[in-house]
Amino acid sequence: MAGPFCIGPAAAAGQGGLNDGPSGSILMPWPINRAMTRSWKDIQLKNITSKSLFQLRGRLLAGVMMALPVAGVLPAHGAHAADQLGEKVGVALQKAQTELAAKKYPQAMADVDAADAVSGKSDFESYTIAQMRAAVAAQSGNVPAAIAAYDTLIASPRTPAATKEQMALAEGSMAFTAKDYPTAVAVTEKYIKAGGKNPQMLTILIQAYYLQHDYANAARVQQAQIDATLKAGAKPAENQLLLLATCQAQLKDNSALTKTYVLLATYYPKPDYWAQVVHSVLSVPNMAPGLRFDIDRVRLEAGLVKTPSEYMDITELAMQAGMPQLALDIINQGYSSGVLGHDASAPREEKLKALVTQSVADRKAGLDAAAAQATTGNAMLTAGYNYVLFGQADKGLALMQQGLSKGPSDVNIGRLHLGLAQAAAGQKAAAIATLGSVEGNNGARDIAQFWVLKLNAAPPAH
Repeated sequence: MAGPFCIGPAAAAGQGGLNDGPSGSILMPWPINRAMTRSWKDIQLKNITSKSLFQLRGRLLAGVMMALPVAGVLPAHGAHAADQLGEKVGVALQKAQTELAAKKYPQAMADVDAADAVSGKSDFESYTIAQMRAAVAAQSGNVPAAIAAYDTLIASPRTPAATKEQMALAEGSMAFTAKDYPTAVAVTEKYIKAGGKNPQMLTILIQAYYLQHDYANAARVQQAQIDATLKAGAKPAENQLLLLATCQAQLKDNSALTKTYVLLATYYPKPDYWAQVVHSVLSVPNMAPGLRFDIDRVRLEAGLVKTPSEYMDITELAMQAGMPQLALDIINQGYSSGVLGHDASAPREEKLKALVTQSVADRKAGLDAAAAQATTGNAMLTAGYNYVLFGQADKGLALMQQGLSKGPSDVNIGRLHLGLAQAAAGQKAAAIATLGSVEGNNGARDIAQFWVLKLNAAPPAH
């Protein structure tokens, strides 16, 4: 009879007033665009594909499985003297290995079963059988059998920690590739709860949830990953933010969706992303007519004002609101951006700019008199805002506070404008607090939240 077979340990494989706007309904010409309703194929993360998963699995198996020698009793390098295969187990596993190489998977698994049926096996023999079972099951596409075998190997103290992590990744990737998404979720959740940190496992988990239409859990895990990235001072991946936005759109979580699009617009400043922010903010069925100018200010801030007529209209709205300095800032922006001053309407644009410039001088000269004559909350708010824009922030903000206490026609629109004035004065924390106090359902709160998000938006990472 030939002697016992010996085998080496597994090797780990290496991833008028401001508050008095024109009457009439507010039209919302910004429909949901394709960015909000992207298909899975549009936003699928590139580092997890069927090809890459199979390659990963192949690399893992190449490292975990080893050649079984035909005969010999020499102890393997680094192995215990007792780490030897008896003849029955060794012969069966040798046959299984030969058949696996020939892709004769049923015969290979039958030989693994024959080895497993040998009575009185040592712990090392059972461990080696589990290795061969994992290899045969994985290469033949038998995901449940492969995962069961990997679980046995992961639970064994013989498996190095680094190899256990690779095996856990193989479990998740095999289940995901086989479109067994519930199993992919189960094994990846187990890995993460055990403290695993491999980002590929998070990607598998998020996609497995998403492809089961479990948008709530997909959003939960994706949000946590993005939050961790932001906390570390890094830039979130664009496709991760898009996946989160898609889940939030499916869940109709408009508040969270707006925040995600603010992040997209902040780190990946594309007009479509700010268009989505504006659409989310302005999709209010009861938008107050008095917010007409504020709506256009949101569009202007989001970079959505593109034509000469738009700049001219918004400038005129600022003049109607009694805010000539804002009007001048807007028309100057039109010129500096190259939109104004180049077409047939250039003479009209120059005439409007001259009118606005003169109005600024007149308003500045007569502001004290106007403030003294302000008896309504709206008039105080407008005069105070003008003081702020003319560089007298303390005086202006105090007057606006008086206007609020006096009782404007809409206290929430008044708070919105006070918050914007505080922001213009460089008082970011006070502005955020004031804007956060805006309430109601007429659109003022939604516009205020847009400005809060803008003020809180982190600068893009470089």
